[in-house]
Amino acid sequence: MDYTAAPLEKLIEEFGKFQGVGRKGATRMAYQVLSMSDKDAAALADAIRGAHTRLHRCRICQNFTDAELCPVCASAKRDTSVICVVEKPRDVQAFERTREYNGLYHVLHGLLDPLAGVGAEQLTVKELLARLKDDTVKEVIMAMNPTVEGEATAMYLAKLIKPLGIRVTRLASGLPVGASLEYADETTLYRALSGRGEL
Repeated sequence: MDYTAAPLEKLIEEFGKFQGVGRKGATRMAYQVLSMSDKDAAALADAIRGAHTRLHRCRICQNFTDAELCPVCASAKRDTSVICVVEKPRDVQAFERTREYNGLYHVLHGLLDPLAGVGAEQLTVKELLARLKDDTVKEVIMAMNPTVEGEATAMYLAKLIKPLGIRVTRLASGLPVGASLEYADETTLYRALSGRGEL
């Protein structure tokens, strides 16, 4: 018999819908909310409601914004000749934290995954191709995770973009800092070798 009060169970159920959050994690989060003051709980609810109602996709890059254009697309200081294609909006934040990239972005909102029923129509491929129609963009960087789906998506997009005369590159990937060569797989070592640079 379950002795959890219905409102608490509902809260646990909702937190459990988050990707990567199991029953234990959802329960921990629910009890954390219950330990908040009324003011803090209301602020959390308002933040969730505000994000859900005020944020939408940028007209150009498809990243989330509360204006017509996101800050990157609206900036006159960005290099408009390079577009970095990423899977998710939070990938943009990861690149921006490095402060090393000054081009534009395009968010796909997923990867090709035929087994899960995700094709090019479910992604923002059409919007990406529309951005390449004039001669402004000279390079498109494929910055997807090196998974089967990421590789398939990068190859699919490269086949569509290369005929337009635009350079298509991918992120160099290889050994993380502190990794041991003996434990690296062949693909990682190959990428580390082929993506090597001068010292």
